[in-house]
Amino acid sequence: MGVVLAASFFMGILLEDVSGRGTGRGKRLAAAAAVGIAAVPLIVVKNGNFLLHVLADKGPVDWIVPIGMSFYTLQIISYVVDVSRGTIRAERNPGKYALFICFFPQIIQGPIPRYGQLAGQLWEGHRFDEREFVKGIWLILWGFFLKLMIADRAGTAVNTIFSGWEAYQGFYVLVGGGLYGIELYGDFLSCVCLAKGTAQLFGITLADNFLHPYMARSVKEFWGRWHLSLSSWLKDYIYIPLGGNRRGTLRRYGNILATFAVSGVWHGAGYKYIFWGLMHGVYQIAGDLTKGVRDRICRILGMEADNRVRVWTERAFTWFWVTAAWVIFRAGGLKQGLFMVRSMVMVYNPWIFFDDSLLSLGLSWKEWVILGCSVMVLMKAEKAQEKGCIRDALLKQPLIVRWGATLGAAAVIMVFGSYGYGFSASDFIYGRF
Repeated sequence: MGVVLAASFFMGILLEDVSGRGTGRGKRLAAAAAVGIAAVPLIVVKNGNFLLHVLADKGPVDWIVPIGMSFYTLQIISYVVDVSRGTIRAERNPGKYALFICFFPQIIQGPIPRYGQLAGQLWEGHRFDEREFVKGIWLILWGFFLKLMIADRAGTAVNTIFSGWEAYQGFYVLVGGGLYGIELYGDFLSCVCLAKGTAQLFGITLADNFLHPYMARSVKEFWGRWHLSLSSWLKDYIYIPLGGNRRGTLRRYGNILATFAVSGVWHGAGYKYIFWGLMHGVYQIAGDLTKGVRDRICRILGMEADNRVRVWTERAFTWFWVTAAWVIFRAGGLKQGLFMVRSMVMVYNPWIFFDDSLLSLGLSWKEWVILGCSVMVLMKAEKAQEKGCIRDALLKQPLIVRWGATLGAAAVIMVFGSYGYGFSASDFIYGRF
């Protein structure tokens, strides 16, 4: 990391000098070199073993992977590209630049900050603000709730289904894919809340990374709500430079596929990640091609855009397509994932919901009840967040109410959280990417 950090620091200064007096071609070459310096280590570490196996049939190499490499690489690329575009000035203080790249709350799993959003906050003075400090504590507590009450508990059933995928077919796969979506969302949102809450203790505001993605009514909208910092990065540094939607429909569709293929490669090495990324690209293209027909059918049925039945139908279909893609993403390989998706559609066994079959997935009925209640709390909280910040509303309550809610929430997590006998501590999922 130190080599890339130092190289990108000096390349940023060089890019600013070149942008001021160089030719257009010189700027582009310098920017390409800077991006390459930042990206090559990530490509080698993340995809090197896959390429060695495919191209040379060689065994894996044990790479030493720096913490947060996937995230700080995108951070560095956005920095050097923004400097080359003249959007920001190059940072000439190496200590300040290192602090921006290595700011500890977000380096492991994001969100992926832009220099213009975060840098100034890191070295300007911050007076202690009790309200912001308390709000940070509450956000950290919410992160523990998401991790211990939802993500790790759902992960127990997910691991059972995907490790025994040949036996668990049909609706088991639908349950596994749906629970994996819940696990991944709760786990990733938990880590983001911990990062944002920790930063807020110091008076620093990190960008939001989620906007209630499972309320989306299309896959396109889903990506406008899921992993916002990555989605905006892909749009600004992959999709738009490729031409965006400025060069005709076919070119736009090609750019969408290329952008989501890059997203797949960033998430991991192997065909399944590329396939998963392309699935989301195909979803968006299919949604665009069928939008006119779907709108016409809805008008015939008398369902306007805000019709309640239409809203929930579109959310249900979006959830199904996203879940099918999650099955591919979570599977041990592309063949396994395709087999599971096929069985999800072809095998009909709805009785598993009524004959206690779900109790064989590693969770007792009490654990299922706790998980269900926790997900309902999450849904209610997200609905309330659509109307405003819950923490701001809680701050307006009397002191005894605030402390009662805080201590009560901490007690519930300590009593009902998924740790102790029967559970093992699990790392954050996106830390593996």
